[in-house]
Amino acid sequence: MAMEIDSATLPLPVIRESTQATILCYNCGAPIDGTQAAGALCSDCLKLTVDITAGIERDGILYMCRDCDRWLSPPTSYVVATLESRELLALCLRKLRGLNKSRIIDASFIWTEPHSRRIKLKITVQQEAFQGTILQQTFDVEFVQQYRQCPDCQKSYTHNTWRAVVQVRQKVPHKRTFLYLEQLILKQGAHKETINIKEVQNGIDFYFSQRNHAEKFIDFLTSVSPVRTKKSQELISMDIHTSSASYKFSYACELVPVCKDDLVALPPKLAKTLGNISPLTLCYRIGTAVNLLDPNTLQISDLSTPIYWRTPFAPLADVQSLVEFVIMDIEPLGPSKGRFVLAEATVARASDLGVNDTTYNIRTHLGAVLHAGDSAMGYHLTGSQYNNDNFEAIQASKQYGGTIPDVILVKKHYAARRKHGGGKSRNWKLKRMAREESEMKPRKQDAEREAVDYEQFLRDLEADEDLREGLKLYRDGDAAPKRGMEVDGEDDDDEDEGLEIPMEQLIDEMEDVGLEDEDVEGEEV
Repeated sequence: MAMEIDSATLPLPVIRESTQATILCYNCGAPIDGTQAAGALCSDCLKLTVDITAGIERDGILYMCRDCDRWLSPPTSYVVATLESRELLALCLRKLRGLNKSRIIDASFIWTEPHSRRIKLKITVQQEAFQGTILQQTFDVEFVQQYRQCPDCQKSYTHNTWRAVVQVRQKVPHKRTFLYLEQLILKQGAHKETINIKEVQNGIDFYFSQRNHAEKFIDFLTSVSPVRTKKSQELISMDIHTSSASYKFSYACELVPVCKDDLVALPPKLAKTLGNISPLTLCYRIGTAVNLLDPNTLQISDLSTPIYWRTPFAPLADVQSLVEFVIMDIEPLGPSKGRFVLAEATVARASDLGVNDTTYNIRTHLGAVLHAGDSAMGYHLTGSQYNNDNFEAIQASKQYGGTIPDVILVKKHYAARRKHGGGKSRNWKLKRMAREESEMKPRKQDAEREAVDYEQFLRDLEADEDLREGLKLYRDGDAAPKRGMEVDGEDDDDEDEGLEIPMEQLIDEMEDVGLEDEDVEGEEV
């Protein structure tokens, strides 16, 4: 039986193309998709009729303190921002009301004249106009720059508004230590938070508007000098309802009265604890500790600040007691330690030349820099009377009584520069801190003594390379023409050639400010 197969084909269903429901834009009549149209408007009409920036301010006021160049960041804080910087742009955007409802896509400055005191911004934002429709628009904002003095500058112009004072003192007859400390402060910028600097007898007072600024300054002093600090406070006002009080703080910082090149007579017991060094030593450097040197053996020891204040003592003699000696003969012995070389020398006092033939055979640590015929400054111990208990104990000691030398040389002496008559002028200079001057003029002798101390400090910087490592020395442009006018053969100050500072170690004032001429020229091109 055969099966019959139906070969008839069935028609497939017809797939009809779906058509979109289109409507006409009620503004311009353009056909648009009715299912996705927002408010029956086409995209072009939507951009023209809907303003998503209507609730955003188009102008504002920026307050700037002309004394410190800081900008007011509401409500009360002041921030540092340069023109067309990211900080200033963020400050401007925060001041615009209604901007938080939109998404910021881009923001940039529009150039304005510097003297116009106008700051313009170009801002691009996105916001949802209707459901499912996001618009992006760009608009301009203009700010007017006005001046308002900040509270910190107001206090700086008003007396007795300080909150903390740091009183730095050192009981020495000269100011070389404060001159060196001033240069360290200038290099590190530790005085930027001060509202006033006042020079007083035996020291300097630094006034601060906040307590933490004073404590930060004390930390800096402790890191560069041997100092001890005492704190006191004075109650200004007190609120009994909230238990809040306002104080003024005073910090007394006393520097160790031992300076560079001072002759020190240590207590014998203290000398034994410092590596059994000879009690009669020289201070060759002052850092966070007092660095001592025995010129007869080149032994070095460090006296820390806490140990010194346990048994404080005054130096046996300072730089004002130095006497000039002439080197008659010198011979190195061989031992050396760093820049010190032990040598035997025959010296005579410069004032005795032509009067008597008294000479002294001594040992010195200056064998690397002294030669026959040079001059050196030193302490003349023979026949000198010192009212010092430690020195009397050394003289009475059986161990050290016979080791006291006749002369202790300290440093090489260079001929003094002539201030007039075409002498050599320095090719460098130092910056000084701005400080409050007293209403009464200083006495003539005090002014002369300060001038002598400053000149001696400059000469120490020229002679000691280690001393000027941590300082900033600037090129003196005014000294160059004077040096160029000197005629060969007329300059007789050949002795001070060792005091010349290489130009590589000097800093240009413009470079220190941070102006780079190459970058500026590249931008102009």
